[in-house]
Amino acid sequence: MSSDPWGRVDETGTVYVRTADGEQVVGSWQAGSPEEALAYFERKYEGLVVEIGLLEKRVKTTDLSSKDAQTAIGHLREQVDAHHAVGDLDALRARLDKLVELVEARREERKAQRAKQSDEARHAKEALVAEAEELAQSDQWRAAGERLRSLVDTWKGLPRLDRKSDDELWHRFSHARSAFSKRRKQHFAQLDAQREEARQAKERLVAEAESLSNSTDWGLTAARYRELMTEWKAAGRAQREHEDDLWNRFRGAQDVFFAARSSVFAERDAEQTENLKLKEELAEEAEKLLPIADLKAARAAFRGINERWEAIGHVPRDARPKVEGRMHTVERALQEAEEAEWRRTNPEARARAAGLTGQLQAAVDKLKGQIEQARAQGNTARAEKLERELEGRQALLDQALKGLQEFGG
Repeated sequence: MSSDPWGRVDETGTVYVRTADGEQVVGSWQAGSPEEALAYFERKYEGLVVEIGLLEKRVKTTDLSSKDAQTAIGHLREQVDAHHAVGDLDALRARLDKLVELVEARREERKAQRAKQSDEARHAKEALVAEAEELAQSDQWRAAGERLRSLVDTWKGLPRLDRKSDDELWHRFSHARSAFSKRRKQHFAQLDAQREEARQAKERLVAEAESLSNSTDWGLTAARYRELMTEWKAAGRAQREHEDDLWNRFRGAQDVFFAARSSVFAERDAEQTENLKLKEELAEEAEKLLPIADLKAARAAFRGINERWEAIGHVPRDARPKVEGRMHTVERALQEAEEAEWRRTNPEARARAAGLTGQLQAAVDKLKGQIEQARAQGNTARAEKLERELEGRQALLDQALKGLQEFGG
């Protein structure tokens, strides 16, 4: 005989499960030991636990319908009530009872949600109808027409109401759109005279555009075409049967001019691209002069490079700063070398540097003598003060000596 807290196996191999209503027969086991029997039916219990857990998760996290959920709960309850497992079956029944309550609550929640959505859809469609009826009186033909089309798209995206309510609201909505369309047609019927005036104005614009199409005065003509386009837009639309033909002639004349201009500009761009390549080669040749060892030779070489540079011509505007910057770098290096050479060979500057060095050397020697005297007299404080002063003078002397070396002395 074997047992655990929720079940046991008697001497005959009968397996029992303990419930709140007392022991219930689970089944009979003859194939192995009592422990194996309990383990088998405990595994069946664990299987029920897993299935109930999965159903709980589906109910809480998915859109499982109430009907499908109830069916699944009933199936699991039948298995629990069959007592073919060893474990806390009462706890499983309690979980299934709670799941039934949850499913019912979700069903009511969804019902309320559907009612809310229907109410919201009603209010939304009533608002669309009210706006459409207001727009029906508008004289802003384009804006109001676009807004009415937008309202139709919004209407199509809303849920349907009950048939009577939906039909009544749609009738009002459609009537408002029809009223607007009728007023707009009447308005545009009055524009025929204006369209004839626009046709005559555009005929004059086309004639001028065609007369300019062979011009080679690129800047002024392009500016005039922009003005003609502004006048074209301000003239309004001609009758439909004339508008497209006038536009094709007007645009065609511009296309002839701009195509010719583009061809000329393309040739210019190709030439400037080739110029850029040549200037980059010259910049590379100039950069090879660095670092400058022979100033006179470098200056002469750079002069020759610069003369060839000036003879080349324009390069693309966006590439100009970079390639010119490379030449300027070499030119600055030459200027700095020339200034250094001048400083090195300038007798006045050399004399001033030598004089300053001599003065500083004398001051350093004097301080050293004063320091020795102070230490001989046992005046340590004065000696330390003079030593600090000596450090500063020595630094100035070192700097002056370095500058003097630059003059070759």
